[in-house]
Amino acid sequence: MSIREMMLPEFEQEMANTRKMLERVPEDHFDYQPHPKSWKLNRLAGHVAELPSWVGHTMKVELLELQPGQVTPFEPTTRKELLDKFDQCAREAKQALDAASDEEMNKMWTMRWAGKTVMTMPRSLVLRSVVLNHMIHHRAQLGVYLRLTNTAVPGMYGASADETPFGSTEKAA
Repeated sequence: MSIREMMLPEFEQEMANTRKMLERVPEDHFDYQPHPKSWKLNRLAGHVAELPSWVGHTMKVELLELQPGQVTPFEPTTRKELLDKFDQCAREAKQALDAASDEEMNKMWTMRWAGKTVMTMPRSLVLRSVVLNHMIHHRAQLGVYLRLTNTAVPGMYGASADETPFGSTEKAA
């Protein structure tokens, strides 16, 4: 079995879960910020929506050179814009994964920030840790934002407290 064949089922599951979360992002709370050090809701959701695009970029280059102020974050103004961006990024990521050979997946990939090497690892590990795990991490943060804005949180690996009576924290009378 190829690396691609091993990764695709997990990738597809995580894209479906991520879309479920993004579908719930409330437009009327896009400016919500739980703490001064936290991003606003639309910035966090935009980051989650864009993360799948890193798959294609990782497969196209072996060296990513970043400089402070170089990247403009995606900050959607509507849920439709958010979902359209995510769908486009996920579709392009799937195409890049579908075309990836084991040889390409095993090539070393390096990221530099302001001229300093941050990491060097095989592309397959970049896709798992820097893309998928990173997306899951921020998706979990997004779930907290949803809870704090009193928005129903969808289940990811089973039902959420909003989807089942077993998730209730109230004690029986």
